[in-house]
Amino acid sequence: MDLVPLIELIGEPYTALVGGLVLGLAFGVFAQRSRYCTRSAVLSAMGESDLKPLATWAAGFAAAILAVQALLGADMIDVSETRFFSTAQSLSGAIAGGLLFGVGMVLARGCVSRLLVLSASGNLRGIFSILIIAVTALATYSGVLVPLRDSIGGVWSTAAIGGNDLLVHTGLERWAGIALGGVLAVIALGFALKARLSVSRLFGGVMIGLTVAAGWYFTWQLSTQVFEPIQAESLSFIRPLATSGELALEGGFAGLDQGVLIGAVLGAFVAALLSGEFRISTFSEPGVPSIWRYAAGSVLMGFGGILAVGCTIGAGLTGGSVLAVSSLLGLASMITGAALTQLVLRSFASQQAGSSAIIAAE
Repeated sequence: MDLVPLIELIGEPYTALVGGLVLGLAFGVFAQRSRYCTRSAVLSAMGESDLKPLATWAAGFAAAILAVQALLGADMIDVSETRFFSTAQSLSGAIAGGLLFGVGMVLARGCVSRLLVLSASGNLRGIFSILIIAVTALATYSGVLVPLRDSIGGVWSTAAIGGNDLLVHTGLERWAGIALGGVLAVIALGFALKARLSVSRLFGGVMIGLTVAAGWYFTWQLSTQVFEPIQAESLSFIRPLATSGELALEGGFAGLDQGVLIGAVLGAFVAALLSGEFRISTFSEPGVPSIWRYAAGSVLMGFGGILAVGCTIGAGLTGGSVLAVSSLLGLASMITGAALTQLVLRSFASQQAGSSAIIAAE
């Protein structure tokens, strides 16, 4: 991919912005059409719904790992100097932040990327949650919550275990990463067949994973062609919300992060309009939890996502696709936090139903 003509035409920052915009547009469209959501996948695995959300999520996760590991195996990208491997990553932050994020995404009924998609589809609850997440993320990224973040994140890091590369820890070569992606793809296909997932939704899930791979490829190519060195990266949503807040307060130039955010919102908005799914949703609708529950969940996601150095996309798919131990641990913690929270909410709902039945009987 020769980016030099584009860089010479519009400059390095604008090239990153345009690339982020294209990646975000693709993500927004496919996320909206496939209803890609980690929270829904967790609830699906717990029997709260059919297997379609889990099958869709599994398709994206498998596609991301298989495609990125194949790119690495073909020497088409190099992630050794990225943030995942060039510096020590916090394992305590991944665990604590992941758990908090998982609790938050159940309380707010969606992770960061899903809430962005819902916001673009007219969901005012999503917009409310994203605003709180953004403010909390900024406070955790570079504001008043930094000391708390650092105190938790500094407890245990990958330096203590000898690095962040899962393949290095297991003593395996790159072929094992590709094989893992292949096995996960077979499992995802099995879920899709069992769930009778539509071809279009399966395709959407796969494209989410391929968009993550495309992000790695684009940013790696860009890093080798710009004058000022940059680190290769891929999709994330919690950090872009924080850095966008910094830009709004302090000024500066938008880049990849802002392109991804803008593109995701525009892509989801267009997809919702064209599919006839755009509609205004408010807190006043029947069965919608309290605004305070959404607020609490959003705060937990804003803090937990930065602490874990990524959301379900930034850590789960982007970090997970390069088999970074901290990211995989963070994703596992997010899933655990979400599952435990759902169990508590289920128990609470059962108790309320039992109490109502007793009162009615009396």
